Amino acid sequence: MNQLQDRYNKLLLETDTRFHRYMYDRINWNSRMIGLTGPRGVGKTTLVLQYIKENLPTDTSLYVTAEDFYFADHRLLELADDFVKHGGKHLFIDEIHRYKDWSKELKLMYDYHPELQVVFTGSSVLDINKGVADLSRRAVMYHMQGLSFREYLLFFHDVKFPVYTLDDVLQRKVEIPSQFHPLQFFPDYLRQGYYPFSLENQGIHIQQIVNLALESDIPQYAGMNVSTGRKLKQLLAIIAKSVPFKPNISSIATALNVSRNSVADYCLYIEEAGLIAQLRDDTGGIRGLGKVDKIYLDNTNLIYNLGGDKAEIGNVRETFFFNQMRVNYDIITSSVSDFMIDNYTFEVGGRKKGKKQIEGVPNAFVVKDDIEFASGNTIPLWHFGFNY
Repeated sequence: MNQLQDRYNKLLLETDTRFHRYMYDRINWNSRMIGLTGPRGVGKTTLVLQYIKENLPTDTSLYVTAEDFYFADHRLLELADDFVKHGGKHLFIDEIHRYKDWSKELKLMYDYHPELQVVFTGSSVLDINKGVADLSRRAVMYHMQGLSFREYLLFFHDVKFPVYTLDDVLQRKVEIPSQFHPLQFFPDYLRQGYYPFSLENQGIHIQQIVNLALESDIPQYAGMNVSTGRKLKQLLAIIAKSVPFKPNISSIATALNVSRNSVADYCLYIEEAGLIAQLRDDTGGIRGLGKVDKIYLDNTNLIYNLGGDKAEIGNVRETFFFNQMRVNYDIITSSVSDFMIDNYTFEVGGRKKGKKQIEGVPNAFVVKDDIEFASGNTIPLWHFGFNY
């Protein structure tokens, strides 16, 4: 265990605490068991290390990654037992999805050691794994996505803005300093500002995220073989070429040589892995149960990385709106426009977008790219990037 402690201390020394993700202040850190999931590359590891560094004594806390070679011949429960015997009180386990039988052992930790706080992070694919359901009475679960435009401005450019709710935005309460021009930075965010890592070689990093999700994370939890994993790549390629994609399950099933049910499952897996986002209608009544109307790539950076110069600006705008607003709101498709949130209707477009499509529609707004200020029911697209 000494080697684990040494690696933990080294990581803490290297952890930068100047910038916190939005989830840092949303987590109830007093809970006995906390689970944090999210797509690869969004900063889960940094977030938990920041919390330890700023709030906990190192002699009663320990951070480990389930990928560590230590677990080739040691069990997590064994580590927890030993840690508690030596006065440990806070155990942080990263990449929990890399450990077989993780949910069973976390349950045993919770039941055997009431004095021990356990915080674990893992791939968002865990959200569809029955292990999370098994832990539902014990663990408080949180899900984190990539940077908002607001966070990007702070992280990369040291420009600070408050969070603005949807009501704030619609009531035109967003304020910008007189010398600040958000449109100077917005295109860069859309192209490469969603993931909180260096802008150098970002395309390579994103490709690694996509490949690991499709070749490792999803197959591991869905019990897929290599050939089925390849079908996930084929499906993502089909979607990437024609987003926003109107799903024709039968034609996709034929192209992939799989059943219709398998296509729906594959889409769910890829969505949970943070690679696509499925826009549903209101037929289900409960979030996630409606019929899928359109499929988008999860975020605008993926559009530019997977689609290259073929990225269609209308799709980029809609993807940004959907991606940013889903963190705090349920979004469904609109029968007359692009999106609905609660009783509000949104039509997304460029500077010259007209209002004809929402004429006579109550509580309807035109969301325009390439404008700085709101006027009446016309709202700048970038305002919706201050939601978290």
